[in-house]
Amino acid sequence: MPSWVGQELLTPRSKYRILMDDATLKFYDVIPGAVISLCIWHYDGWTELVLAAVEGDPNKLSCLGISEDTFYRTANSQHFKGEQWRQWTAQRAFVALYISAHRGHVEAMQYLLQLGANCLGRSPLGRTPLHVVAAMGRMDCIRPLLERGASIHDRDAKGETPITIARRLNRRNFERKMFLLYWVIKSGTKDPANLVIREAPEKASSGAVLKSSM
Repeated sequence: MPSWVGQELLTPRSKYRILMDDATLKFYDVIPGAVISLCIWHYDGWTELVLAAVEGDPNKLSCLGISEDTFYRTANSQHFKGEQWRQWTAQRAFVALYISAHRGHVEAMQYLLQLGANCLGRSPLGRTPLHVVAAMGRMDCIRPLLERGASIHDRDAKGETPITIARRLNRRNFERKMFLLYWVIKSGTKDPANLVIREAPEKASSGAVLKSSM
């Protein structure tokens, strides 16, 4: 896939350059707050897939090679069989999921997850869809990913987790909701209040120990 979209969607400020697979924002001196545009090569059907994911349209996505039983073929993929075919469709499904999560398209995310898109997949920088959801503050996108097994503890190439990203960006409500939903789903309880009540004595006990040790 050319200049993988997971390079976090970039071109430099006022010039267009070819973004190589190992390029980074730092290499191109992209500054915080800059407006970035991405131009994807017209190769192997990636442009159509990315545009459909940006729009968040499940109908368009369904026709663009995101499942093994798809009739969609490109000049390249028509030669794939077996494991090579499975890997090709799985990669496309993950890219579509990652972009949909970035844009906050919950319906498209749920559709892709139902088809088997891997919520534990990673971009070249080690980021999962939950990382990008935390970075963008997409509150509605947390639950679908957590329900499919996404973890708040997965670390990217820089060692950041979705939790630490939300904390670094000062999204306290987002961080709290993500943490509570993770443990609600992990514990199997239906009421977040029950989780808080059960945790309260432990926190009080740890606080008492800390106070006495001081």
